[in-house]
Amino acid sequence: MDSTIVERFSKYLTQIKYPKKEDSWHIEGILINSNQSFKFDVRNMFALENNQFGKYVNTANKADKIVFETNKNWHIIDIIEFNKYVKKHKLFKVHLEDLLINLDWCINLKK
Repeated sequence: MDSTIVERFSKYLTQIKYPKKEDSWHIEGILINSNQSFKFDVRNMFALENNQFGKYVNTANKADKIVFETNKNWHIIDIIEFNKYVKKHKLFKVHLEDLLINLDWCINLKK
């Protein structure tokens, strides 16, 4: 059976905690080779037109970081920087590639 996205991502964290009730973040922990704990929004992506994938992100999210899963990598971006970028450019739809190029706080972890 396939594991969930949260289970797959949890392998890259230590000192893991989960929300006590349903929340806008899904897992808290410390990235391996790091020393700071973050709350992560680890929602699944969904299919869009033209073989693209999307993800809903609420700008009132209580997570510290947003996690995107691709075939070969985990891409982690900062929620505050994401929100500033979206508001500044008045965007409703953002491409992951644009975020990876234009945001300063981005971590890419190979699977």
